[in-house]
Amino acid sequence: MRAASAIACVSFCIAPSFASAQSGNNLEVINHPNYDKSVFMPFSPAIKVKSGKLLWLAGGTALPVYHDHPHKRDEVVKYLKNDLEAQVRQTMDGIMQTLKAANASPKDVVHVFIFRTRPRMGDIGKASAIVNSYFAPYNHKPATTNMAVLELGEPEQLVEIQVVAVVDN
Repeated sequence: MRAASAIACVSFCIAPSFASAQSGNNLEVINHPNYDKSVFMPFSPAIKVKSGKLLWLAGGTALPVYHDHPHKRDEVVKYLKNDLEAQVRQTMDGIMQTLKAANASPKDVVHVFIFRTRPRMGDIGKASAIVNSYFAPYNHKPATTNMAVLELGEPEQLVEIQVVAVVDN
């Protein structure tokens, strides 16, 4: 609730004329007064939650949504290939399944947290392009945090993604 209040406060402090409609009925994109629309931004600076309920998805990985814990070595080797783009796609596919199970869609996502290990030059762009491709059909750009971390759950794991959405039900 504090996060929603903080986002609402940020949006209130910016003149309403700079806010723009968002695909989700519960959301409104907030832009700064000097926003230059000719500059490509893969994310929104802020999204105001106008109504609805917060939906927090667990961090997703390239492993199937439902898998044994502790992880089985053969499952880890099968799904966690040393390919960032493949892991991001598999992770986003699982996230889309979870959103659908909650009667939500990509247009309801407020924030995406992307955690990457073993960063290389260009990885942030590669991961972001794939993640954005899941929101593009909805003309939606959630707020995003994209960071490199030392390690995740398994040595072979290159990415973990968590999303927060706002839903009506």
